[in-house]
Amino acid sequence: MTLVLLIPIVILMLFVILFLSLSPLRKSSTEEREDLVKQVYQYSVAFITLIMIIGGGIFTFMNLSDYFAPNTYIETYDQYKSGQYYSGKFEEENTEREELSDEELRRNYNEMVEQRKEQDRQRALNGMIQSLGWIIIPLPVFIFFQRKIGKDRKESDE
Repeated sequence: MTLVLLIPIVILMLFVILFLSLSPLRKSSTEEREDLVKQVYQYSVAFITLIMIIGGGIFTFMNLSDYFAPNTYIETYDQYKSGQYYSGKFEEENTEREELSDEELRRNYNEMVEQRKEQDRQRALNGMIQSLGWIIIPLPVFIFFQRKIGKDRKESDE
C-alpha cells in the first residue's frame, strides 16, 4: 500500500525536476540548474524516506496494540461443543467416535482459545518486527540527506 502511494509522488517529483530544469522562463547558468536539480532530488529523497518512517511508526503502533490486546475471533463454547459432535460427518461410517466428557470438551476449548490468542500475538509480533524495518532502513538515508540539505543551505547562505 505504501508503494502505491509513493509511485505518484515520485512521478510528480520527476515532473517538477523536468519542468524546473527545462523552463525557458528561467535564464540561468548550467551550474544553477544543476544545483536546482540536486536540491529537488535531495528534498524528494528526504520526503519519501520521511513518509516511509511515518508509515512504519503507524504500523508498528498498530501491531503493538494487537500484541497487547489481540482482537481474536473465538467461537463460543456451545458452538465449539456442537462442532465437535458434527465434525466427523465426512468420516467413514464404520469408525466409532469416542465421546468426550463435558470437562474434557471444556479443557479442549480453553486450550484452543489460548492457542488462538497466542497465534495472534505471534502474528502481531512478527508484523511489529516487519514494521520496524520501515523505520530502521530509511532512517539513516533520511538523516544523511537532512544533514546534506542543511550543509548545502549554509554554503549557499555564505
